[in-house]
Amino acid sequence: MTNKQSKSRVIEPQFLLMAYCNGYFPMADSKTGEIGWYSPDPRTIFDLNEFNVPRSLRLTIKKNLFEIRLNTRFEEVMRKCGEREETWISEDIIQSYVELHRLRFAHSVEAWKENKLVGGLYGVAIGGAFFGESMFSRERDASKVALVYLVERMKERGFELLDTQYSTPHLTRFGAKEIPREEYLERLKTAIKLSVSFM
Repeated sequence: MTNKQSKSRVIEPQFLLMAYCNGYFPMADSKTGEIGWYSPDPRTIFDLNEFNVPRSLRLTIKKNLFEIRLNTRFEEVMRKCGEREETWISEDIIQSYVELHRLRFAHSVEAWKENKLVGGLYGVAIGGAFFGESMFSRERDASKVALVYLVERMKERGFELLDTQYSTPHLTRFGAKEIPREEYLERLKTAIKLSVSFM
């Protein structure tokens, strides 16, 4: 893992976008708030055509328990993602991504139930790459349904790369896989050149 420290707390949009285009992303230290820059090796991604939806989740989706909305509560999604004992989603990180959202680079996929936000995820879209940042769930399967919707939208819109940064057992169930950083950077270079749009 490569880790570089940044003196500035709130990140300028142009710098943040440039970092993503070069394979880096920021995380704040949960105790000090200091922002570090990371480029993991290996890197975890989804091949969109190999995305696996478990049978039990397919049944949940068919029940239409959740309404999916895009970008209606971006900041709230971020804050709910950060509601845990230790979090890298500091106030400075939130403000940095809210600005990216204002510039239409950062997006939220939200699961609603009975007009209440109960799950979702957020990330950054550049060209044909989507960088998934974090997700939360207040109802069983809510964030998983949002993830399935994200992948379907990316495929429809011509995206090529879904970056999830690190591997977790949760993501592995859906087919996430680790690849060498060098391969990731090659895929990234191709994906960000695509002329596609998330919205």
